[in-house]
Amino acid sequence: MKLTILGCYSATPRALTNTTSQVLEINNHMFLIDCGEGTQVELRKHKIKFNRIKHIFISHLHGDHFFGLVGLISTFRLLTREADLHIYGPKGIKEVVTLQMKLADSWTNYSLIFHELTSENSELIFEDEEVEVHTIPLNHRIYTNGYLFKEKEGNRKLDMGLVEDANINIAYYRKLAQGFDVVNDDGELIKNETVTKPGLKPKSYAFCSDTMYKEDIVPIIKNADVLYHESTFLEMHAHLAPKTKHSTAREAASIAKQANVGTLLLGHYSTRYDGLNSFKEEAQQVFENVELCEDGKTFNF
Repeated sequence: MKLTILGCYSATPRALTNTTSQVLEINNHMFLIDCGEGTQVELRKHKIKFNRIKHIFISHLHGDHFFGLVGLISTFRLLTREADLHIYGPKGIKEVVTLQMKLADSWTNYSLIFHELTSENSELIFEDEEVEVHTIPLNHRIYTNGYLFKEKEGNRKLDMGLVEDANINIAYYRKLAQGFDVVNDDGELIKNETVTKPGLKPKSYAFCSDTMYKEDIVPIIKNADVLYHESTFLEMHAHLAPKTKHSTAREAASIAKQANVGTLLLGHYSTRYDGLNSFKEEAQQVFENVELCEDGKTFNF
């Protein structure tokens, strides 16, 4: 599981910082999460192939999370993209994008498929054989979702010594890997767990951006390997968090601790602060395993 931070600051892009956008590579998928202004430039800078992005997840319709979307869609068209593009986001995202395309008479030459979200409860919005994605309802000034990306249980590992001792035909190896019991060449039923071992533990990533402190997301993200949680403010400005419906670094750490996540990533910093170390220091007073997101930084989990 690899995460590339394209932008992790709030409000407005600046000369050296970008607004929210991330690329998550998980189990052969490449998901774009939020698409702040300038995202396509950052994608090029980090040599991320445009054609690998088939699903884009937008948390909410504030500009610092989606102003780069129309430009990216337009660039895909100019590059003669043919693959379908799925966009998940709040109701209204289709209207925003298609109005721009209509007024510019610049319709895509590929299928643009919108999945508009309205539920206040967590729901499964994407699933295939390898990965599933659930919404994480957040509490912000407008309708907002985070996203939980979860690998599915992988194939089991064959213990070849035990498999050969059990006289199992090679034709059944795939079935064993898939978890099935099989019949050996002697006509005996061989229980799967006697000749295989569990595969790699499935990984999960929770993205929670733009929300005030919200404890009821804890059951949804429980035991996630990695949690990205917005930390717009330090404690000195904690009084601003409920007014703007954002969180502090300490509040993000409290959510991480309650959810028993593996690693907490902080981001969506207010640009009023000169440095980032204080965010980590305040969070670590509550939860130890904290990392700071920075534009261009890559995490491998």
